[in-house]
Amino acid sequence: MAGRQRHRLLLENAEQLVLVCGRREPYLRRDGAAGLGVLRAASLVVGLDGCIKAVGQADVIRNQFSEATFERIIDCSGKCVLPGLVDAHTHPVWAGDRVHEFAMKLAGASYMEIHQAGGGIHFTVEHTRKATEDELFTAFQQRLGRMLRAGSTLVECKSGYGLNLETELKMLRVIERARKSMDIGISSTYCGAHAVPKGKTATEATDDIINNHLPKLKELKLSGEINVNNIDVFCEKGVFDVESTRRILEAGKDVGLQINFHGDELHPMKSAELGAELGARAISHLEEVSDEGIVAMARAKCAAVLLPTTAYMLRLKQPQARKMLEEGVIVALGSDFNPNAYCFSMPMVMHLACVNMKMSMNEALAAATINAAYALGKSDTHGSLEVGKQGDLLIINSSRWEHLIYQFGGHEALINYVIVKGKVIYENERCETMSSY
Repeated sequence: MAGRQRHRLLLENAEQLVLVCGRREPYLRRDGAAGLGVLRAASLVVGLDGCIKAVGQADVIRNQFSEATFERIIDCSGKCVLPGLVDAHTHPVWAGDRVHEFAMKLAGASYMEIHQAGGGIHFTVEHTRKATEDELFTAFQQRLGRMLRAGSTLVECKSGYGLNLETELKMLRVIERARKSMDIGISSTYCGAHAVPKGKTATEATDDIINNHLPKLKELKLSGEINVNNIDVFCEKGVFDVESTRRILEAGKDVGLQINFHGDELHPMKSAELGAELGARAISHLEEVSDEGIVAMARAKCAAVLLPTTAYMLRLKQPQARKMLEEGVIVALGSDFNPNAYCFSMPMVMHLACVNMKMSMNEALAAATINAAYALGKSDTHGSLEVGKQGDLLIINSSRWEHLIYQFGGHEALINYVIVKGKVIYENERCETMSSY
């Protein structure tokens, strides 16, 4: 029967086909990640609906499906097929870069010193408020294209450089426009509590978000104009305290948003404990998380989205990835792409996670695929190569998948194809065939 149907794509004879999961697991903890599913001499079929129809040994797939039924066939001999990468934390909509602040940080200025001097988030807010929607969309489109070429097929995208209702909605419209017009998958996050706006106290900003921003988001979601998935707050000393964070997150949850917020980054705030209590889907950063917070997150199945680029660029203490994994926390990864941490590449993020946070390559790949998808509430459709899931894939020009992490900064010559819903979105014709040297 399968042989007589039309299908979108056949990937044939892959040296390695990395399933990540094989039993519809929604996430992988440490022990699960240790045994990632990898098939050899394998093939994969994507149907016209963009979903995976079959995964298995090449000879079995060849017998089951007639070649004449495929819109496209790619010979993957000597190559590896992996799930598309998932970037679980980005701030990609903004105007005005902060390269001058990078020089300040190199000279010793801390993140909060720059922030309190009117730089940091406030600098970007000023430029983003002035930018038109079209200007923001053009820059955002280019950034998403670079993420896609680095292997990301699903990206979490935050607002948060408006801090007033008008600009936050402008940013969310830009994200919605990209969601509808581009092939890359997007999970949209309202982050109006990214900083306290100038001229307001944290309490006043909290009241404004609860009484004005969130009701408007609910109205626009019901009308179909903007579809936001998550709510985020920067829970931090000198920004939003635990009580303000609780109020905003609870109000966001009441209008149907998943809780997915910044916590315990620069100071221990007991954000992890709060997130576990509120049923948060994920908490990001966690450089200063407490031991009790780690245990609470593991029990609550709340994902830890770790951001190795941020700790690296801000010279912060590294998140305790090993302790989290040993305690049973679901560990995910994100690039934290923003003007303060300018990195598009999840392969580089995985490399940093391995070197600086002592994760294994298996753990890093699980964190950048199935667990990152779980952090966004998308692991039922994304993050692994299983029948029924969306056909988002990478083909790399190497006989071992680990080269995607091992080659620091080498993804541009390594990634051969990026595929979304079974359609080739990016083909790297200059991709070099890997050798042993």
